[in-house]
Amino acid sequence: MPRIVTFGEIMLRLSPPGWKRFSQADTFEVIYGGGESNVAVTLANYGMDARFVTRIPKNDIGDCAMNALRSRNVDTSHVVRGGERLGIYFLETGAMQRGSKVVYDRDHSGMATIEPGEIDWDAVFTDVDWFHWTGITPALSQSAADACLEACKVAASKGITISTDLNYRKKLWNYGKSPQEIMPALVEHCDIILGNEEDAEKHFDIHPDSVDVTKGDTMDPEAYLPVCKALMKRFPKAKKVITTLRGSISASHNTWSGVMWDGEKMYTAPTYQLSHIVDRVGGGDSFMGGLIYSLQTWPDDDDKALRFAVAASALKHSIFGDANLATVDEVMSLMEGDGSGRVSR
Repeated sequence: MPRIVTFGEIMLRLSPPGWKRFSQADTFEVIYGGGESNVAVTLANYGMDARFVTRIPKNDIGDCAMNALRSRNVDTSHVVRGGERLGIYFLETGAMQRGSKVVYDRDHSGMATIEPGEIDWDAVFTDVDWFHWTGITPALSQSAADACLEACKVAASKGITISTDLNYRKKLWNYGKSPQEIMPALVEHCDIILGNEEDAEKHFDIHPDSVDVTKGDTMDPEAYLPVCKALMKRFPKAKKVITTLRGSISASHNTWSGVMWDGEKMYTAPTYQLSHIVDRVGGGDSFMGGLIYSLQTWPDDDDKALRFAVAASALKHSIFGDANLATVDEVMSLMEGDGSGRVSR
C-alpha cells in the first residue's frame, strides 16, 4: 500500500453554531483541522497509509488534536511534542450573499516555532511514496519555512513524489518575508503543483487574463492554460499543474470543477453545482486528497484522476468540519453520474 506523508499545522477550529455571527455566539463548536492534516485524514479515510508530521504542544489540547487524528486512522508516530500552544482559528460561516470570515490566532504555536533539525526526516520518509505540503506552512514563520525546505530536500533526494497546494493566505504572511522570497525554493522540488489564479499571482506574479471569480458561475477552463504553462516553465520538475475552478454565485452556492495540464494535454473535469453548501472549509484539501489517491490508484489515467478529485471535493462541501469523510464508493457513484442524493437503504 502506498504511504503518504503530509507536513503542516493542525489547529483548533472554533465556530459559532449554524450560521451565527461572532457577535451572536455564546458557544463555539470544536473541530480539529488544517490543510495538511485534512489531506491525511482524507487519504486514511480512503484506506491509504497516511502519516501526518507536525509539532504539537504537550498539553491537554495537544492531546485532543492527536486523538482526533488517531480516531481517523492517521499515523502520528512522527509528531513532535513542543511549543507553547496549539494554533487556533475562528470561523464564522457565511450564507447567501454574506461571505464566511476567518480570524487566525496562530502566533507562537508549536508549529510556528518549529526549528529545522527537530524532525528526523530520514526516519519519516522510510518506505514513503509521496510527500505533501502546502503554502500555509512557510507562511507561518521563517523557521517553519526552513523546516519545510529541509523536508523537501530530503524527500527529493530519496526520489519521493512531492506535491504542493500553493494555498496563499494573506493574513499569515506577516513575519517580514514575502511569498516571492520563500516559495520558489520550495516549489522547485515539486512534481505536482495545485493552485488557483490567486495563488499563482501572489506567489509568482503569474495570473490569467479576464478571470473574475466574483462574476458568478462563468469559469472558462481555457483561461487557465497560460497559468499552467507558465508554472510548468518556471518549475521544470513539475509533471502536472492543476487548478481548481470555483465560481462564487453566493456563499451558499458555488460551481466547482478543475483542470489539469500534463505538459502536453489539458484535462477538464465536469462542473458541479454546489447549491446548498454545508461547509466549504477544506474544499481544496479534499481535492488534493482525492488527487493523490487517484494518481496513485490510476497512474496512467489523468482524466479519471482529475474527475475523481473534483467529485470527491464536491462531496466534501456537504460535510461539516474541515476534513472530507466521503467514501471512495460515494465518490465513484457521483463520478458515474448519480448526484441525486437519494437515501441509501
